[in-house]
Amino acid sequence: MFLWGTATASYQIEGAVAEDGRGPSIWDTFAHEPGRVRDGHTGDVACDHYHRWPEDVALMAELGVGSYRFSIAWPRIQPGGRGPANQAGLDFYDRLVDGLCERGIVPAATLFHWDLPQALQDEGGWMARDTAYRFADYAALVAERLADRVPMWITLNEPFVHMAFGYAMGTHAPGQVLLTGALPAAHHQLLGHGLAVRELRARGAGQVLITNNCTPVWPASDDPADLAAADAYDVLHNRLFNDPVLLGRYPDLTPYGAALGCVRDGDLDLISAPLDGIGINYYNPTRIAAPSGDGLPFTDAGITGYPVTAFGWPVVPDGLRELLTGLAARYGDALPPVYVTENGCSQPDEVGPDGTVDDQARIAYLDGHIRAVEQAVAEGVDVRGYYVWSLLDNFEWAEGYHQRFGLVHVDFATRRRTPKASYHWFRERISRR
Repeated sequence: MFLWGTATASYQIEGAVAEDGRGPSIWDTFAHEPGRVRDGHTGDVACDHYHRWPEDVALMAELGVGSYRFSIAWPRIQPGGRGPANQAGLDFYDRLVDGLCERGIVPAATLFHWDLPQALQDEGGWMARDTAYRFADYAALVAERLADRVPMWITLNEPFVHMAFGYAMGTHAPGQVLLTGALPAAHHQLLGHGLAVRELRARGAGQVLITNNCTPVWPASDDPADLAAADAYDVLHNRLFNDPVLLGRYPDLTPYGAALGCVRDGDLDLISAPLDGIGINYYNPTRIAAPSGDGLPFTDAGITGYPVTAFGWPVVPDGLRELLTGLAARYGDALPPVYVTENGCSQPDEVGPDGTVDDQARIAYLDGHIRAVEQAVAEGVDVRGYYVWSLLDNFEWAEGYHQRFGLVHVDFATRRRTPKASYHWFRERISRR
């Protein structure tokens, strides 16, 4: 069965950051530091999904999706990142899962979508090996409560992005600027994934996946320096997080100075435990040129000649086909079934005088990318699901509320929901199955 779905993340929509025993996350801390988030926006209230989830589930049911990918806020379950579960936090997700099941919507739960408990960051965050073991403990608590009704589990969301933006460049929480010194955060996230897979399996979890953000890498030219730089970037963005999971080994990290010294005996056996699928998030290709002298072995050369989203990202639907077929070619039988767990675009959406949101650019975007998935399937890739990012306009990390990705418009003054034209288009599209 092919799953049509939509996706969200806890800190981006829930709000209620200090209710029912929830502890602070790194994003609570980061967003309240001056200058970190555009216009000082925070996720304190966001879409108020914590209180309005029945309305949002009703929107999904009307949309006709077969699955909903949401993330669980670790600080709601363990406010300090360790110890027994906060029952009120588990109760919230219990109600949400029951509500989804009652509507015939398959819950797909992501355990980590970047909102690490601040208490664990104070002890080193993902730069510390112990965080991987704390993540496994948390996974066990959640699965113990929900695995009887949640058939699909995703351990991590986009560990590359969390490492790169959070620990290497500092543009996301926790805001550290370690450059290539951030590489241990890659291994410790993947170790946490492997340990969590073991805990999930032990508690009867059905399907277990990881979601990686992947990009086709285009060299800026045929010059050997550009080709080498593109290969180095592919290693960092794609292979660093796919190879250990699918092949049980790390790629050659020589362009980044050294092998990962934090890998211990047995780690890769845990990390490469068999999965039931892999989630792939796609937004655009990346064009890479030779290094510019900033200490990195590549330069982002930018892509021109394509339409762009409100974020300035190039719209290249065929890049998704290229990515999916490329993964199949690279990993062969080692590639499990693929789910496109995020795909979508930001647009400058406004409610018109007639009360509607006519987001034709998003409709064109989704139509093109769905066609790209269909082409990849025709070329032999085992794709089993497609999730639009996102159900709702939400807190878009360092951009605050300035980038609207939703099928549903949210007025952030009143939290009023207004389905956009793309919502109605997607409902019609998936009705055709």
